[in-house]
Amino acid sequence: MPNSASLPCACLAVALLFPPAFANPALECGAGSREEIGSCVADDEEGVEAALLNALEAAMVAAAERDNSNGGTAVEAALMQSQTAWEGFRSAHCAFAGEAHPVREDAGIATRACWTTLGRARVEELVRFAK
Repeated sequence: MPNSASLPCACLAVALLFPPAFANPALECGAGSREEIGSCVADDEEGVEAALLNALEAAMVAAAERDNSNGGTAVEAALMQSQTAWEGFRSAHCAFAGEAHPVREDAGIATRACWTTLGRARVEELVRFAK
C-alpha cells in the first residue's frame, strides 16, 4: 500500500502531465446546480466550436498554400477527409460517454463535456498544422 503522504505528490504529478485541453469541462464549471453546470458546459462548448471553426479555416488556408506550392490538391483533400472522420469519431465517442455516465441525469452534461474536451484537442492539432 502506498504511503499516504506520497499520494498528493503523485496526483499532482499526474495532473501536470495532462494539458488543460484534457481537463474536465464540467469540473471547470465548479460547484452548482445541475442547471448551472449544464449552462456553463454549454457556454464552453460554444466557445470551443467557434475556436474549432477558426482553427479549421486557418488549417485550410495553410493546406491550400501547400497545395499551391506543390501544384496539387492532396493536402486540402486530406485535411477535409481527416476533419470529416474526426467529427464522426467525436459524435460517436461522446454519445458513448453520455450513455455510459453512471448518473443518468448528468448524461447530457457528460456528452457536452466530451465534445468540449475533444474539440479543444482538435483545435490544438489544427493550429499546429496551420503553422
